[in-house]
Amino acid sequence: MEVRLASGLQKDSIVDGSGIRTVIWFQGCLHHCYMCHNPETWDLNGGIVFDLDDIKEEIKNLKYQSGITLSGGDPFFQAESATEIAKYAHECNLNVWCYTGFTYEELIEADDDKKNLLKNVDVLVDGRFENEKKSLACKFRGSTNQRIIDVPKSIEQGDIVLLYED
Repeated sequence: MEVRLASGLQKDSIVDGSGIRTVIWFQGCLHHCYMCHNPETWDLNGGIVFDLDDIKEEIKNLKYQSGITLSGGDPFFQAESATEIAKYAHECNLNVWCYTGFTYEELIEADDDKKNLLKNVDVLVDGRFENEKKSLACKFRGSTNQRIIDVPKSIEQGDIVLLYED
């Protein structure tokens, strides 16, 4: 299976989720948020094509990382391959954070591929970036409308459970 990424894996991030993380920058996003900090990732046909097995090999060889973060672009536009990456990260005892312009509510009602990815994410940072709600005080997100959601607890309880509240 092929995956279209904006670039390779970025190791040792401390701003894309809790702990020390490896970020996988997916290519493709149709949200086109005003003042997005990654507009070069919007083109669904841009970026670099990677083989999924090569990405898994890099994940297997990670050292001193708390988990991986799926970002972009928007990983939900490549939900099937992002799900395979998330599942493999869990097999390697890594947690999975995911950034998306979709809301949790949209994803819970989405197609099976998107729902399957959601079910394999530990923490979801949801919602489009809104420049008029931008705040440097936001933890792990760019605007105050975005939420940091504990996905397993939210699914279990049938209601959104926030991991961090400001």
